[in-house]
Amino acid sequence: MSAKATSYTGGDLVIDTLVALGATHVVGLPGQHALPIFNALKDSGLQYYGARVENNAGFIADGAARATGAPIPLLLSAGPGALTVLPALQEALTASSPVIVIAAQIPRAGLGSHRRGFLHELDDQEGHFRKVCKKTWSIRSVEQIVPILTQAWNLSAAAPYGPVFVEIPYDVQIQKLSSTASFPSALSLKELGSSPKQLAAPAFLQAAIDVLNNSKNPRIYAGGGVVRSEASKELQAVAERIGAPVVTTFAGREALPWNHPLSAQGWIEDIATTEFLEEADALLVIGTGLGELTTNYFTLRPRGTIIHIDADERVLGAHFPSIGLCGDARMMLQQLLPQLEQKHTCARDDIQELLNTVTNRLDAQDLGMERTLLSSIRASVPASVGTYWDMTILAYWAWSAWDAQGGQFENAQCGGLGFGLPAAIGASFSGQDADNPHGLKAVAVSGDGGGLYSIADLASLAESGLDVTWIVIDDGGYGVLRGYMDGAFGQHMGTDLQVPDYVGIAQAMGIPAQRVRGEETEKVSSVIAEAIKQTGPRVIVIEAHPELFAATHLDRIPLY
Repeated sequence: MSAKATSYTGGDLVIDTLVALGATHVVGLPGQHALPIFNALKDSGLQYYGARVENNAGFIADGAARATGAPIPLLLSAGPGALTVLPALQEALTASSPVIVIAAQIPRAGLGSHRRGFLHELDDQEGHFRKVCKKTWSIRSVEQIVPILTQAWNLSAAAPYGPVFVEIPYDVQIQKLSSTASFPSALSLKELGSSPKQLAAPAFLQAAIDVLNNSKNPRIYAGGGVVRSEASKELQAVAERIGAPVVTTFAGREALPWNHPLSAQGWIEDIATTEFLEEADALLVIGTGLGELTTNYFTLRPRGTIIHIDADERVLGAHFPSIGLCGDARMMLQQLLPQLEQKHTCARDDIQELLNTVTNRLDAQDLGMERTLLSSIRASVPASVGTYWDMTILAYWAWSAWDAQGGQFENAQCGGLGFGLPAAIGASFSGQDADNPHGLKAVAVSGDGGGLYSIADLASLAESGLDVTWIVIDDGGYGVLRGYMDGAFGQHMGTDLQVPDYVGIAQAMGIPAQRVRGEETEKVSSVIAEAIKQTGPRVIVIEAHPELFAATHLDRIPLY
């Protein structure tokens, strides 16, 4: 028996199980109760990214999971170290991102005792994660490590994808195993099985086919579920078969190329797009829950029959009566396609009328700087490079105006500020290995207010040397909130900030950085393009005060 085997612990078993399940990259931040697991990382061969703040670690794992489509383990300590990640997990749950949180826990002797004697003791730590994860587990013995981690891995990677949580007490991690009998193998884990495939109920599937075949004016609304399930080809085939225009949500920006004749783009915050969807006699909704943002703040009122495909059964019929098909977007479209009749209609005139309406509305507003700035950034980022957007005014523009051009487009949907930089770090890290030490090229876009949430991990980025370009839009505070308050109350409060010198901070950490003015559009493009070409991290601060575009009719009453 090897030296490792004679001192083999529960922590070693955790890491070996992850390797056997297929993990190649892990993210984390150590703490006293998690040290046995982190000790086991040393000789595991896994690529490890050490974050500086737990919530950033959650966004980093989220970004890596979105870039690869595979589960990413996130290793954390107990108590405050675990709880700090909750906002990032809310984002991962909303975005259907497969993050596997493995958090430490105090020794079993203290669980449920309410003694308040253990460091980082927390009543029902697992319970805090139930609302932001698909499922949670609390391991109580080394015998549970392999089966529970296998269940967690498979559930996280099953549609609807999403985060899961497993806690492991310190004494289980440190417990020595007397033999190698419990060591996992890839074969044994595969034999435990993965989640079953989902098939549409025959009656509902036939009803959907009948509606689409009999429709005169079908339209498609595609969301992030299409992207997550890699169903773009199937979406395109269905759209071409029935001659349906395709509108994409902000999470579904990559679902259909904008240069496709049936692309109606994704100006979902413009009332013209809302009305365009409402005009369909058959509206095929795929991979979006039809929540507040994707229904233009609950003002969408479809007049035709809705066919709703989503892997999360909770969203089917939640806001509108529909023919609900519960399952993975790719599989559902594959079931629909063979039975759909070829339609020879031309929707291009309707699409062009919609896009002209949107353009004319924008032309009537004084938004030249905003449109040019976003176009300048788009022109400077290669089509293959993914972009990761924080909650900032330019991101609100990108939700509607960004042509993904084949590159990954990811944005914060529900996790609050601080997503952009760590998510881009995670995406870059997911491609890091011995042959590619700088990882994948990625671009992050943040506001100067939101950037403060993630600035601690500018230090970890400097240490890692990953190819991440961070663009910070400096408008002196929380620009989105400032605009909302001015519009609603005629004044703003708590939104103006004394912002630090991001250029100086980056340079102090050894990261090249420079500042440009937003109106210097040619310089903006050239500076960003040059930064992306270089190896390693870069920071670019753009001084600009963009405003949101007005696109919603005030006479519409939201369906709250």
